[in-house]
Amino acid sequence: MAGSRGGFSSRLGFIMAAAGSAVGLGNIWGFPTQTASNGGAAFVFMYLILAFCLAYPAFMAEILIGRFGQANAVTSLQKMSRTVFQKRFAFVVGFGGIICAALILSFYGIVAGWMMAHTIEPIAKLVGSDATANWLVSFSFVRNLVFTALFVGLTIFIISRGVEEGIEKWSKRLMPMMLTLLVLLIGYVMTLEGASEGLNAYLNPDFSRVLEPSLLLSALGQAFFSLSLGTSVMVIYGSYISKKENMVTLGAQVTLIDVSIAFLAGLLIIPAMYVAQAQGVQIFAADGSLLSEDTLVFTVLPSLFTSMGSVGAFIAIGFFALMSIAALTSSISMLEGPVSYVVERHNVERKKASTYIGIGIFFLSVLIMANFSTLFGLVITISTKYGQPIVAMLCCVFVGWIWQRNSLLQELKEGHQLVEEGIFWKIWPIYTKVVCPAAIGMVFLHSLS
Repeated sequence: MAGSRGGFSSRLGFIMAAAGSAVGLGNIWGFPTQTASNGGAAFVFMYLILAFCLAYPAFMAEILIGRFGQANAVTSLQKMSRTVFQKRFAFVVGFGGIICAALILSFYGIVAGWMMAHTIEPIAKLVGSDATANWLVSFSFVRNLVFTALFVGLTIFIISRGVEEGIEKWSKRLMPMMLTLLVLLIGYVMTLEGASEGLNAYLNPDFSRVLEPSLLLSALGQAFFSLSLGTSVMVIYGSYISKKENMVTLGAQVTLIDVSIAFLAGLLIIPAMYVAQAQGVQIFAADGSLLSEDTLVFTVLPSLFTSMGSVGAFIAIGFFALMSIAALTSSISMLEGPVSYVVERHNVERKKASTYIGIGIFFLSVLIMANFSTLFGLVITISTKYGQPIVAMLCCVFVGWIWQRNSLLQELKEGHQLVEEGIFWKIWPIYTKVVCPAAIGMVFLHSLS
């Protein structure tokens, strides 16, 4: 092996890193738009239930695989395997998650670059450089190339420094910054006209809608995918956790932080939408559907910031800085998956592996940018609609059907001797064996329709 694997130095380090991975653009951008498109508070209500009843058990499966294997995703899964077929199956699942993470990062880096450009644009306006400001928010190959390169470079820098000095240290810095910005922005938006209407739509559920099939499946999908399931990320992060840690409470804490930040993001975005509507920006179509769902962050919210006058520029800087930080905390986990595999399986030094793999993913991003209309949506579909649910489902199958029950119990007992007596052990194994694979399968089938 090329050097020591390293590990998280503390429980807080893992929580910040795992929560940072889970809390990305999917939470701060995706969750609020899903909420606005699927019944508002009714969607939030079901999301919170499903996150703890289904996503948490699947999340536990992935981090336990890693903690048991103490290695990259492929090796950890193969350590659980007992036959040649199982080992080959383990390779397909583990490597599939690594490929999925790399594909996600290839388009994620482009979107994160947009966020960084929009962060700088208000600054350019404030200093009187209107031409630069227009270039920063205009869709062009050169702009995309510059900011994607900058974002991927930052990701490579952090990952190249290792687990404790890179992932853990920067997660501890970035997560508090992100939370502070989020709370400050919520506080300001709540003072504006229209915010109370948005708050009402967000917090008062119409219980007649909570059992709508499309709402349930959308909430389930958001719960699974916002926790970074199905990308090998949580397997590798789990491998860096001390054997002394209580995995049951640790997994619950990360899940709680993830859904809490998604909820806070909704407290910002949904009221902001209604504030924009009060100021004349059209948010909803005549049939009540959300307009510009995919581009909400780049169309509706900038219109709101512009209408605020000079203070809007500072709000815009804060908001897009928040989005950029959220993107970075997730991107470092996506790069760690393939890097850990190459470092451990092919004995490559970490800095070299981080640089080469990061550059390789950047070139894939360039290919997407050069063929944007064809490849951007295709890569998103392959990685998030097909790759993630399949890999997440197969990880649950591994824990439920291949990993020996006694070995699984012993792994949990490493940090919690009395786990066998608690309700978690009485419920979780059957959840992982039957309920989670079935639920993820439903999400997958729904995504095909």
